[in-house]
Amino acid sequence: MYEWINALPKAELHLHLEGTLEPELLFALAERNGVALPWADVETLRKAYAFNNLQEFLDLYYAGANVLRSEQDFYDLTWAYLQKCKAQGVVHVEPFFDPQTHTDRGIPFEVVINGIQAALRDGEKQLGISHGLILSFLRHLSEEEAFRTLEQAMPFRDAFIAVGLDSSEVGHPPRKFQRVFDKARAEGFRAVAHAGEEGPPEYIWEALDLLKVERIDHGVRAAEDPELMRRIIDEQIPLTVCPLSNIKLCVFGHMREHNILDMLEQGVKVTVNSDDPAYFGGYVAENFQALHDHLGMTEAQARKLAQNSMDARMV
Repeated sequence: MYEWINALPKAELHLHLEGTLEPELLFALAERNGVALPWADVETLRKAYAFNNLQEFLDLYYAGANVLRSEQDFYDLTWAYLQKCKAQGVVHVEPFFDPQTHTDRGIPFEVVINGIQAALRDGEKQLGISHGLILSFLRHLSEEEAFRTLEQAMPFRDAFIAVGLDSSEVGHPPRKFQRVFDKARAEGFRAVAHAGEEGPPEYIWEALDLLKVERIDHGVRAAEDPELMRRIIDEQIPLTVCPLSNIKLCVFGHMREHNILDMLEQGVKVTVNSDDPAYFGGYVAENFQALHDHLGMTEAQARKLAQNSMDARMV
């Protein structure tokens, strides 16, 4: 690892807490909670991390999340992630959590949010890492279910700053959730959304114009639409790009094909993030290092990417 990368103050703006569930912790929580796993051991599970597309990853991701049952589990998950941040120079985080992943299997909303929030507060006090939590709706589920999740969240409204949209992108355009995002904004929440990862540039337009998001999560396919590129440059709309994730999920065939530095040089406010690092092979610093190793990222470019992340924070 290049120490100068760790030394850069960075914010992480695209991170799914459930996606930081390392195999060792997953097995420990399964034993704690008496959950039977379909994998014999840690190495067998790691070998399963070979994905041909987003859906194959999500199937395994949701299976792994089943070990999360108690407030302590969610605390331990979040705390382990924050310790990684401390080691890699991440000074601010705005992670996503997916309440529907847990409430749909009978885990009360308050169990999830209380465990996460306790760890985030301790991270600020003990590690100096500031935070803002984002509640994400699962786009493969219905708008009605998203409305129900927002209603469940309202007693805990002070715990999160924004709503987001994640999960299976293709076939689930942002417009499907326009009304629930309208409701969330009316309640005072800000908005972000995954768009332009596997989905087309049109999904980015919809996220901006219909959901009225402030940041686009992923957004790498914006490069296919010159008019969209002009807009995100002119309006300095941040893209929270996840390079290792994009390779692992076959958005690009190889890191040398990734367009993040091209977009940076064109004036796009791109940032570097890790998405689901337990599954995709690295946290923020490993993503920076991959750009250095395969795309020749310079120190000046790294500093600009890190500064972009700090500038794109919501809190």
